[in-house]
Amino acid sequence: MDRLSPILRLVAQWTFFAAWSSFWMTAAIVGRLVTGSPEIALCWARRYWGRGLVWGTGCRLQIVPGFVPTPGQPYIFVMNHQSMFDIVVAFVAIPANIRFVAKKALRSVPFLGWYMRATGMVFIDRGDHAQAVHSLEQACQKIRSGANILVYPEGTRAKENGPILPFKKGPFIMAIQAGVPIVPVAIEGSGRLLPTNTLRITPGPVRVILGTPIPTAGLSRYDRLQLMSHVRDSLIDLHIGLGGQGGDKAHGIAQAGTEGVAQREQLAADSAA
Repeated sequence: MDRLSPILRLVAQWTFFAAWSSFWMTAAIVGRLVTGSPEIALCWARRYWGRGLVWGTGCRLQIVPGFVPTPGQPYIFVMNHQSMFDIVVAFVAIPANIRFVAKKALRSVPFLGWYMRATGMVFIDRGDHAQAVHSLEQACQKIRSGANILVYPEGTRAKENGPILPFKKGPFIMAIQAGVPIVPVAIEGSGRLLPTNTLRITPGPVRVILGTPIPTAGLSRYDRLQLMSHVRDSLIDLHIGLGGQGGDKAHGIAQAGTEGVAQREQLAADSAA
């Protein structure tokens, strides 16, 4: 692909992306209908779909040696968010079947929504507090039954390979209710490979590492802020170890009803005042 002109290379990359994803999403939906279980479809996503897209985009993925999940033990994986490509990397780098917590609006997207429902993804309606609480409880039930969940606690993508943004509380309340360990997962480089608000794909290195699990057993709702700080500090340290910017450990909590970017802008305004 490197010998093609930039436009032709971009067309070739997205054509492959769409065709490859359509094939494996269709296979996942059919597999769920035939077997009645989403596990085989999630396994295909790890072994085939994700690896194919890593190759097709020219991503030079480096999985830095770190924590290896124990088979049969459910976890909540907490990952910083730089790009849409983070989802692909998560499927390849995390050696376990994972489900995502996603916006409810994605449930209605043709094909993608069908795939997400077939594989047991968890949908959250951020505009309805009661429904959001109910969705988190459903996620807890999935986790207690053995499912692994991956969340992006920043609530939005950071600027291109920028610092880790403040965290929202929801994922940590869910972790405490489920009583399973939290595994911080740091990623660096995906924001350059596929920047926000663009279709441009720039082949290059992406690094990812799984950190040491942080236990939640015995914690209560009142421990959520301390748990959030612990996880975020660990993730920042891992991110710096990958060559990333890390983040501001002193301002780690997103304001209620806002995403991480809004909190960052508010902090900047407060500093300038």
